[in-house]
Amino acid sequence: MDIDVRGPRFGAALTTAVLAVVLITGSGALLAVQAALFAVGAVAGVQRSPYGWLFRTLIRPRVGPPPATEESAPPRFAQAVGLAFAAVGVAGYLAGPQWLGMAATGCALAAAFLNAAFAYCLGCEMYLALRRTVG
Repeated sequence: MDIDVRGPRFGAALTTAVLAVVLITGSGALLAVQAALFAVGAVAGVQRSPYGWLFRTLIRPRVGPPPATEESAPPRFAQAVGLAFAAVGVAGYLAGPQWLGMAATGCALAAAFLNAAFAYCLGCEMYLALRRTVG
């Protein structure tokens, strides 16, 4: 299934904001919420995630048809990668050590920021590299 290329970027912008708040506050609970959002995107697809719904409902009607579409599998894989980092972060914040939570959150924040600001999706690139390697 193809998706509007702007949707994952919108989701990455919201994710960037959430992860920045997590780093500022040290809230493992907020990171757990973001992990749940990653899980929905990874399992159901980014188009069915809450951020995808917000984009489809509030943003896309105002910005018009997509300038381009992309396959949904790479962003879905990126959500799974985000989920892995968020899960490690939640463990770090809630069970310790605190630096593990901060480091994992920082890595996820950097990836989300790259996507939001520059449309460069690290998880998508990982997916494509794996596909080329594995076949």
